[in-house]
Amino acid sequence: MRAPLSWLRACVDVPVGATGEQVAADLVRVGLEEEGLHGGGVRGPVVVGRVLAVAEEPQRNGRTIRWCSVDVGDGAADGPAGSGRGIVCGASNFAAGDLVVVALPGAVLPGPFPISSRKTYGHVSDGMICSARELGLGDDHAGIVVLQRLLGPGAGGAAPGQDALALLGLSDEVVEVNVTPDRGYCLSVRGLAREYAHGAGLDVATAFHDPADVEVPVPGAGGVGEGFPVHLADGAPIHGRPGCSRLVTRVVRGVDPAAPSPWWLRRRLQQAGVRPISLAVDVTNHVMLEVGQPLHAYDLAAVDGALVVRRARPGERLTTLDGVERALDLEDLLITDGEDASGPGARAIGLAGVMGGAATEVREGTRDVLVEAAHFDPVTVARTARRHKLPSEASRRFERGVDPRLQAAAAELAVRLLVEHGGGVADPAVTDVVAPGAVPEPAPVRMPADAPSRLLGVDVPAGRVVALLEQVGCRVAVEASPDGADAPGAQLLVTPPSWRPDVARAADLVEEVGRLHGYAAIPSVLPVAPPGRGLTPAQRGRRAVAAALAEAGLVEVITHPFTSPQRADELGLDAADPRRRALRVANPLSEEQPLLRTSLLAALVDALRRNTGRGASDVALFEVGRVTRPLAGAPPAPRLGVQARPSPEQLAALEAAVPPQPVRVAGVLSGRAERAGWWGPGRAADSTDALAAALRVAEVLRVPLSVRADVHAPWHPGRCAALSLPDGTPAGHAGELHPAVVAALELPPRTVAFELDLDALVAAAPEAVPAPRLSAFPPAKEDLALVVDAAVPAEEVRSALLAGIGAAGRAELVEEVRAFDVYTGPPVPEGSKSLAFSLRLRAPDRTLTAADTAAVREAAVAEAARRTGAVLRT
Repeated sequence: MRAPLSWLRACVDVPVGATGEQVAADLVRVGLEEEGLHGGGVRGPVVVGRVLAVAEEPQRNGRTIRWCSVDVGDGAADGPAGSGRGIVCGASNFAAGDLVVVALPGAVLPGPFPISSRKTYGHVSDGMICSARELGLGDDHAGIVVLQRLLGPGAGGAAPGQDALALLGLSDEVVEVNVTPDRGYCLSVRGLAREYAHGAGLDVATAFHDPADVEVPVPGAGGVGEGFPVHLADGAPIHGRPGCSRLVTRVVRGVDPAAPSPWWLRRRLQQAGVRPISLAVDVTNHVMLEVGQPLHAYDLAAVDGALVVRRARPGERLTTLDGVERALDLEDLLITDGEDASGPGARAIGLAGVMGGAATEVREGTRDVLVEAAHFDPVTVARTARRHKLPSEASRRFERGVDPRLQAAAAELAVRLLVEHGGGVADPAVTDVVAPGAVPEPAPVRMPADAPSRLLGVDVPAGRVVALLEQVGCRVAVEASPDGADAPGAQLLVTPPSWRPDVARAADLVEEVGRLHGYAAIPSVLPVAPPGRGLTPAQRGRRAVAAALAEAGLVEVITHPFTSPQRADELGLDAADPRRRALRVANPLSEEQPLLRTSLLAALVDALRRNTGRGASDVALFEVGRVTRPLAGAPPAPRLGVQARPSPEQLAALEAAVPPQPVRVAGVLSGRAERAGWWGPGRAADSTDALAAALRVAEVLRVPLSVRADVHAPWHPGRCAALSLPDGTPAGHAGELHPAVVAALELPPRTVAFELDLDALVAAAPEAVPAPRLSAFPPAKEDLALVVDAAVPAEEVRSALLAGIGAAGRAELVEEVRAFDVYTGPPVPEGSKSLAFSLRLRAPDRTLTAADTAAVREAAVAEAARRTGAVLRT
């Protein structure tokens, strides 16, 4: 919302000399957000000048310049007529006798653009005659500002030498603030003026001048009759509230269709960011910006019969003011005509609270104007505006809540402006219809008098609480305490003002007290952490995993949880793969990615492709995040209303419909795992690197995993490892991605990846790990070379060795069993391979003998031979 300081001064006592920066600071002090300061970009001598003479001089380049004599009230005489200042100008839309705006040497125009005397086209131009764009009055740069056209025939009494900055409001600063959704009353100068009074510490009762405090005619009082017929026929109220709770109409006849809006009104609209259009439209926009009540002006001659407010009918259409024909929804609230006041309304002429219809808009020849001011339901207006993708200044205010007592005053303000500047005559009859069931008074709120002190953490005496709430506009009564508000247990019964629909409970009142008491007066105190709390085991586990992967050289990323329907095909998933069963988001951020991911790799590959596409050749990424795994046959989530709190049964049904969302960890690697340099040629990342990263996760959590070969998309069928918990529960997969997947996703060749179920790993992690017992005795080392069939995985042989040692009762002696070599070729038979393992043994209480190590060796080899057919290589 933009508010010129001159407009604010008309509504509140802003001190003389206060700058836009100071006013913005006072508004920020009471919780508004400053967006910027505008205007005031013209400085120095900018005056009114009268053109005395104009001499046109053709130039060699084909242009014609105008050598002008301009009287600026200082008696200078150097122009072509022998009097007035000589100024060179290229525009041709002015003549001798016109009053213009002249920037004299020393002035600075927006840009900044300093003005000085300079020689041009053979003359010394002593200033500049200005256009609207050069003055910051608009975008028109085609011609000079002629004051008789801008301000009217008399040019507002302007005379040569008069300060043009004050005359045109060029020195007026404009404060722009961001209005939060709960404070719609601030989308008006009236609301900002009240907030400024709070921020500046002024007494609202004396410093605030309410522009809506006008005397309005009341139907049935003093001979005032019923005006234009209106019927409220909302047959489908939302949440028990009528779509239109009040509607006021006024008629002004005989408005001059050629009457322009006065300059001050147009200037205010421009400063507020609204384009002036015509007198009737400008008047309704001005009143909306001033008091916050949207209005609509109809061409009375185009309205057929009574105005009827109703919901849309099936198949109904409406062409709005923007020229778009719209198919209407049954929930849309309409303004219609075509029947008498008791009829249903035959023709839609406007979307209530959003935009009027083209059929009844005010045109160039409109003489009779019907002014409508209504109070519409915020939910209805918000849904209609979003449904039709049609935000407007009116809907912006209605959906945030408009003062239900403002309609008659706003209509009266509009009528007065139309009569004053359009020459019209207002009908004495007035229509003011209130819907049955409308709530005229805000509901009182009960609050303990000491609640602000308790919740804000700073002592606010009860008397000050009452005073601050009354400054806001509330009516406060003290309950259940004959000794006053300061007595223990005193209760305050607070009735919020009509323009504050956001104040509906005690916490809202406490917020108002804190806001006006001053946020700066509330100390910042860090709460003391209660003992016995901290991170949960799952949180500690997830953080340890992320730290370990980062230490291993992978970079953590956070990707969007959305994916495309084609991603399952690109990953090569089977038709029956449960990862194809994905939830579709009802309102996706992108229509290309409407599904919630069922695996981290579905989104992580996009991050890899972006990095490699930007020139990164060696990339290693990982992510810890949730995936969504819908269950087959799960019940759909119930659609709950907002009119009341859901029942426990409804909440249970909603909870049951939420699909599992396990936490997983995944990583992708491409390029070189070890870079080349003086130390060697480097090494490309392969499937073993992905497997090592997955095992590193398990090692951090102290969960032993078994590894076996597997065929699982999107991995290469010959380079894919399945990882399982000790009880056989699947934990994830690691290996090289399938070449078809790499090609479909445009990834670097031989990209490797892993993905693990982190929830399952954390759940299997031991709660407590005993401290290791350190032995003071030396280790014993044994190397084994076993010949097995080429198809036998090394992990299977390693597991057999460990099982044999355990069966022999020597498991406590094993510190490590590690494969360190694979060999094929003579003398190993064809179709076989030699696997070399290193055994590291140590006893906690003695030095191992040769007999001890031989027994371990024999038990391990025997079990490997039984399980895998391994033969000790000699």
